[in-house]
Amino acid sequence: MQFTSASPSVVRSIRQRVLFNSWLRALRKPRALPLLADFHPDGIADELPDMMSFSVEGDGAAARFLITQEGSRLAATYGSDHIEPIKRTNRYLDDAIGPARYARIISCYRQCLARQRPIYSISHVQDGDGKEVSYERLLLPFGRDGDVEQIVGSYKAISIEGRFRLNCLMGLDACSVPVRLVNAVIENELAPRPASYHAAGDVVEVR
Repeated sequence: MQFTSASPSVVRSIRQRVLFNSWLRALRKPRALPLLADFHPDGIADELPDMMSFSVEGDGAAARFLITQEGSRLAATYGSDHIEPIKRTNRYLDDAIGPARYARIISCYRQCLARQRPIYSISHVQDGDGKEVSYERLLLPFGRDGDVEQIVGSYKAISIEGRFRLNCLMGLDACSVPVRLVNAVIENELAPRPASYHAAGDVVEVR
């Protein structure tokens, strides 16, 4: 699957821009990757329901992604909200979502490892009532010594048709197969900021 280089302006969601800005503030030269300990987004508590975090085990095609946090709305989106919250973590992404869905999304995670830069994608899918929904995924890499050790993901479902059915939108029983429209590596116009710099939530830090 082809991924194109993009600037931060490719990100549509304001909340995902806030997360990206926080990742950018944590990026310090000469490090190629920010440390997860330096990632402090504003309003993170409100965003956690739409987020998932992973520890990366292995590298290249053999890498697996161990879930360390899974948000409640995200669990509903994938039809796993019936699982107790404590049992949603410490399992591998491929085991959690199954081979068919994993095959559709793994390219995003592999690109995040290979390029060591944020990955942004948009897919279109229909809910149970036939409404068109945009599913926007932002993956943020963290690590040291040139290796991605953790990935933090933000997942937003949005529809211009108003309210829609979130439950099982991307699950095994979804009404339609997602169609990927955007595959982007955010690597253009990146400029690390001083630790004291604090950007407005709706402004992407570029220069």
